[in-house]
Amino acid sequence: MRRALAGISFGVTLVITLSFLVPLGLLVRSQARERVTATAEQQATALAPLLAFTRQPGEVRQVLAETDPQGRRLSVRLPDGQFAGTPHAPRAELLRAVRLRKTSSLDVGGGWVYLHPVVLPGGGVAVIEAYADEDELTEGVATSWAVMSALALGLVVGSVLVADRLGGGVIRSARGLSRAAHALGAGDLMARVEPHGPAELREAGAAFNGMADRVTQLLAVERELIADLSHRLRTPLTALRLEAERLGGTTDVRRLTAAVSELESEVDTMISAARTPLASSALPDEDHEPGFCSVTELVGRRLDFWGVLAEQQHRSCTREVTSEATSVRMSQEDLATVVDTLLGNVFRHTAQGTALCVRVERSAQAVLFTVDDAGPGIVDPHSALARGVSEGGSTGLGLNIADRAVRDAGGRLGIARSPMGGARVQVSLPLVTPKGDAQGRAVRRRARGLLAR
Repeated sequence: MRRALAGISFGVTLVITLSFLVPLGLLVRSQARERVTATAEQQATALAPLLAFTRQPGEVRQVLAETDPQGRRLSVRLPDGQFAGTPHAPRAELLRAVRLRKTSSLDVGGGWVYLHPVVLPGGGVAVIEAYADEDELTEGVATSWAVMSALALGLVVGSVLVADRLGGGVIRSARGLSRAAHALGAGDLMARVEPHGPAELREAGAAFNGMADRVTQLLAVERELIADLSHRLRTPLTALRLEAERLGGTTDVRRLTAAVSELESEVDTMISAARTPLASSALPDEDHEPGFCSVTELVGRRLDFWGVLAEQQHRSCTREVTSEATSVRMSQEDLATVVDTLLGNVFRHTAQGTALCVRVERSAQAVLFTVDDAGPGIVDPHSALARGVSEGGSTGLGLNIADRAVRDAGGRLGIARSPMGGARVQVSLPLVTPKGDAQGRAVRRRARGLLAR
């Protein structure tokens, strides 16, 4: 961009300079010629009265010698055809001037001549010739052109240097703003710019800093709210645990206690994340690698948990789980959240006794986890994945959270009509092997090390 600005400035300045320089050079040449020809015409006119007093060649030559010491500029053709001085005009032009008795000028080899006929007493006609050679006609023109060319070159070079300096300032300011924007987008909440450059870029830099400050404030308020809500949840969870322990050691109580423990663990995680300094928590960790888990094993454990509730609600829960390896690059906590969200939606939004079917299949490159139900289905699948859009009195966050977790793992979550008549929610996750991914992590670490050098 910097070279482009310099090139544009060079082209524009060159065109403008030439548009003035060429006419000015022609004008200088014309003025120099007019100056010499005017002088020659004056000298020829001044000799005309002399011929009225004498026509002797010797006397005329003496006057010419006084007027033109070098004997190159003036000559006279007398009525009898004799010459005083050296003529330069062709003989035909001299005779034509005698015949027409009119002044004229013409270019001859090596210069220019001015012919001034003079009618003498008695009817004779003498012709005074004033001559100027090419050097006299262009005297000073070359010097003037050289000076103007030097000025033009200085203007062009100066404009390129100024454009390069101005363009460099604009580019540095734009690059600084771009780096700060990328850093903020990557999670560096401390990224700011030092506004400089043109007024527009300074205004953009100040606006960026204001936006970054506002984003940091909003995130801080959100984290404080999360921490406050998490602390508030501790009291009812503690009361619920104590109540479950008081009820005894039945299967239902143990299941309830396990659910309360899991919820307390999630609350502790939220509190810990909220207490982490805002700037450091937003920065990406290059050494962090996602965990692995087996979809088959985790889905089996979660189905055992939800199966008890399915039996109590008289639901037919069919499971079709492959025995092949189904390792994906996703932590057990995230995958458990996705599975519980999809199964929980079935229990929450369909009537008791509604059947469901859970499948885990493996293809060549992906693992498919599918939940089908025989309920009313989802009217608007696109809106169901939007954050905050709810149906049936829910918070409108479950499917959105699950969708984001799946997309972060490189997968895809889709909603369609189930063959059972209700909704089908299918999750597709890339199939990986821990050994192959460990090699990939090693390669990525070596690459980061080389870039850091």
